Amino acid sequence: MENLIRLSFLLGVIGPSGGTVLLVGLPNVVNSPENQPSGTSVFTFSVNSTSSLSSGFPYIINSSPLTKAFKISSTPTDYKVLTTGSPVLDFETTQNSFDLQIFVQDELGDTDLQILTVLLTNVNEPPVFLDNLADQVVMLYISEGSSIGAIYQIKASDPEDSTNTLTFSLTPASAPFNVSPIGAISSTKIFDYESDPHSYSLVVEVKDPKGLSVNGTLIISITNLNDETPYFTTTTTTYPIPEEQRPGTIVANVTAQDPDGVGFINTLLYRINTPTEYFTINQLTGVIQISMTIDREAVPFRLHPNIILEIEVRDSPSGGHSSTTVITFIVQDMNDNPPVCSEYAFSKSVPETEITGTLIIDLNNFCKDIDVESPNNVFNFSGLAGLGSSERFQLIPAGSGKIVLTGNLDFEDPNNLAVGNEYSLTVVVQDVAPPYYTNNIYVYVKTIPVNEFPPVFSSPSFVFNVSELSPPGTKIGQLYATDKDFPFIGITYSIVTGGSTLGSTDIFWIDPSTGNLQLANYADYETTPKYVFTVQAEDSGSLVSTASVTVNILEANDEEPICLPNSYALSVPVDQAIGTNIQGFRLTCTDRDSGPRSFRYFINSGNINNHFAFSPDSGSNISSLVLARPFDYSGGSDTTWDYSLRVYITDDNLLSATARSIGVIQTGTVTLNIHAYIPGLTTLRTTTTPAVTYVLRTANVYSASGWYVPFVITLGCLLLLGLLGYLTYILAKYIRCRPSPKPDTQQLIETPEKKKIKHDVFWESTKINTVFDGEAQDPVTGHIYEYNSKSGARRWKDTKQPIAAEQTSPHVAVTPSGPTPRATPTKREKTPSNPVKADEIALRPVTSNRLQTPGQASPKVESANEGSANRSPSPRTPPKVS
Repeated sequence: MENLIRLSFLLGVIGPSGGTVLLVGLPNVVNSPENQPSGTSVFTFSVNSTSSLSSGFPYIINSSPLTKAFKISSTPTDYKVLTTGSPVLDFETTQNSFDLQIFVQDELGDTDLQILTVLLTNVNEPPVFLDNLADQVVMLYISEGSSIGAIYQIKASDPEDSTNTLTFSLTPASAPFNVSPIGAISSTKIFDYESDPHSYSLVVEVKDPKGLSVNGTLIISITNLNDETPYFTTTTTTYPIPEEQRPGTIVANVTAQDPDGVGFINTLLYRINTPTEYFTINQLTGVIQISMTIDREAVPFRLHPNIILEIEVRDSPSGGHSSTTVITFIVQDMNDNPPVCSEYAFSKSVPETEITGTLIIDLNNFCKDIDVESPNNVFNFSGLAGLGSSERFQLIPAGSGKIVLTGNLDFEDPNNLAVGNEYSLTVVVQDVAPPYYTNNIYVYVKTIPVNEFPPVFSSPSFVFNVSELSPPGTKIGQLYATDKDFPFIGITYSIVTGGSTLGSTDIFWIDPSTGNLQLANYADYETTPKYVFTVQAEDSGSLVSTASVTVNILEANDEEPICLPNSYALSVPVDQAIGTNIQGFRLTCTDRDSGPRSFRYFINSGNINNHFAFSPDSGSNISSLVLARPFDYSGGSDTTWDYSLRVYITDDNLLSATARSIGVIQTGTVTLNIHAYIPGLTTLRTTTTPAVTYVLRTANVYSASGWYVPFVITLGCLLLLGLLGYLTYILAKYIRCRPSPKPDTQQLIETPEKKKIKHDVFWESTKINTVFDGEAQDPVTGHIYEYNSKSGARRWKDTKQPIAAEQTSPHVAVTPSGPTPRATPTKREKTPSNPVKADEIALRPVTSNRLQTPGQASPKVESANEGSANRSPSPRTPPKVS
């Protein structure tokens, strides 16, 4: 509208040939081809002016028809009418003629207005795209895996004639696409994003029948789908890891790739499918870490050090595809354990005679290193130290742990005695691999003495003398032997042969510890005057030596005379002549240690009035009994007719006075029974055969082996006496005589009126240990008394005396329906261990209905406390007496 107004104004002031400014070349008519691009020159003109042009002039002030398809552009010399390209002037669709009014004005105000007519000329144009190909690159997207088929329809037309048939083509021809005659573009294959190109750039060409063409660009992109399984890119499947790694230590990093990942937002997730407590995996990065310390020496890694894990990778977010791989961790052994020994202190006993080169102990049998692999489990022994370590003990070979004896251990060598006969050795067991763990082992070698030497007697033979009168236990002498073995343990002496009399027990006994030789029995010179026997000395190792012992038995007068006959009966007439042999009797005596002339005879007893004597009375081993004094029965001097003579025969008549003084006199006895008779009164013929009487003497010898017999008998008697005493005590404690009850002298209950039915009331007395746990006031006297809540016993509180019967009788009431009850104590109880006191007797009435007639009521006995309960309150109501 502004331009129209301005045009009207100008038309009003501009006239023909007005002013000093002039548009040269205008008015004019020009031809311009259709569809010229922007900036195409349509017409060139110039301006003549005497002054400078006003700013912005010349310009097109109007057009017919109105259009903005033209503009004026200035150059240093002239002006050009150019196409603007908007709109595009098309012969077929727009006006074919345009009148452009060009106006110019100088600074003086002079103006000029001319018309330029532009005539459009028809040009044979190529086809045009009717879709986006006309002005841009068209982007198409095809999902991988899509089926073969049409993907795009080209829309084009021939501007000259829309009915013309156009020809379509694609470049490059090798692309897996084709175009149909009607412009339909189709794919010729199923695309795989992972193996095919991800995009194709196609040039679409459209030709008209005259050969003119138009090109458009079509870019086809293949879109990725999650149709591929991820795969592991890690090529390492075996990982050696040291044992004892800290939790959190990274031991592996598995990686994977998803073929769908290129150009496709995707996340891979990792996890361990194998159950394990030793490893964890980062699900986003695939980093595998230690989660628990692994001990190579523990089960199962000691035998099976490989840990096999199945690792799974899965794509995300769809999560529809996964794959697995197996990796193996080989747990490597480290020297993390020192050598371990079952014992660290050993005690070995070695005989002193052990030869050099003897193996004392092999420590390898007791030590081990639980590390699995070499050299971690290899160790050696070194540092043998201690008493005797260099002179007598060594590790052979070095480091082997075999302690070998290299010196002597002879106890008899004074330079070879260890403290307490024991050598203390120290050995170091050490790893051969870093960090060289060590432990100390202590070996105590105790030297055992060996019985190398037998005992040796101080003399090969010993001679001793002993009197045959010496009693058992007499020391004869001592045998002594020595033993070169060290330490000296002891020698045992024994008699091995001889030392006894044929048919009797051993005569000699030797102390096994001291070698003292003693008599064990009486020796008999007459039986064996000399003993030759062998004594043995034996050490603790059963080595023995012997010595010959000769014991000479010194003769002594130790035998009694033995006379025959030992007992005899004789008869003698009263008129026997003096000095004559009585009935031809003779004694014949023998003595093994006395000669025939050593006997002496005398009558010790029974020789009344000395009628009898022996002739000879000494100096002979045969003597006769003679009448030494006549009988005098008629004169009364003799009254005894039977004589019993006790005859002693001694062997001392040849011994010296010194011998007699020491009592070495032996005596034999003979008994003679003599009967005196008067010849002619009786005929007495002696027919008695001399009898021999053997006197046996028994010696009661104590046997030390039977000491336990009197001990056991004595102990049994003491135990029996103790048992009898205990039973007597029990009987005396629990069996006591019960005293007879005494009748009561006072009537406790008033006598009721007599009736037909008699009711006997008995009082049962119970002796108890009373504890008075309550107090009450007597309703009659008003005094305070104490009572036992269980037994009913009472006593006055002030005097601590029991309540008398007459004072307690008001507390017991009997209904007057029966005769007067009689209180009779029928039962008494007491505890044996607790004496009963007078104030601990409670009377408890007992009612007997044995005389009650059926239908009659029993007498009622009640406590007075029941009737006086309201009148005499107490802290604790005493029990009722029923």
